[in-house]
Amino acid sequence: MLSVVANVAIGLLTSLVGLGLGSLWERGRRARALYRKAAFFGTRPGEHCVIVVGTKHGQPGTTQQRDLRAVVELTVLLAELGCRVSVESGDLRGSNGDRTEFCVGGPIGGSNPRTGGHLTAHLPGVTIAPFSDRPDSVAIVVGGQRYAFERGHQEYAVVAKFTPPESSRPVVLVCGQSSVANQAAVHFLRREYAQVARSVASVDQYCLLVKVSHIDVYSFHRSVLERDVSAEAFTAVG
Repeated sequence: MLSVVANVAIGLLTSLVGLGLGSLWERGRRARALYRKAAFFGTRPGEHCVIVVGTKHGQPGTTQQRDLRAVVELTVLLAELGCRVSVESGDLRGSNGDRTEFCVGGPIGGSNPRTGGHLTAHLPGVTIAPFSDRPDSVAIVVGGQRYAFERGHQEYAVVAKFTPPESSRPVVLVCGQSSVANQAAVHFLRREYAQVARSVASVDQYCLLVKVSHIDVYSFHRSVLERDVSAEAFTAVG
């Protein structure tokens, strides 16, 4: 009888230890996944991040509805990573300093002038054609290839991460050909960051081209990684 009780007790003890170890392993797995996610986006738990968003047609005090949705999605992402968030307009001046910056929106039409400054200073291999009635209107050119703007059908966004020399924290730039492309890029990164992180040479600095297609049917949801253009984007065109 004593041996039966002892076996039952040992069995219960083994189960409890197994559950405890399993719980510790699961917590460790989640912590490692969160660490990798934070590393990709360049954040640290408890830090202050700033989201810089463009205006609607360059009009102060206005923002495209889809850009607002992109900001909301970024805010949710940063809350998951344990960060505090503030939002600024594209007129923000000065260094991001010790704050990780997420800059959303292209510079065309004066929408987000800070994006234009980032492109000029840190991504010399990327150019964006001005808005016009020409076929190359708002086309993104990088690595000798031109990516046309097909409004409402197929569009592109440049997504880049870099750390300015005067700053201690990185900038994550989302520069789409439209607010749809901006929202698509943010949604894609939040969903597929792990896959993208495995595909880039370094999570500390990268430049990606995200394509969103069949917008007239799927809105911003059909987005994919078109190319990793890191090598070309950070190199001045000779």
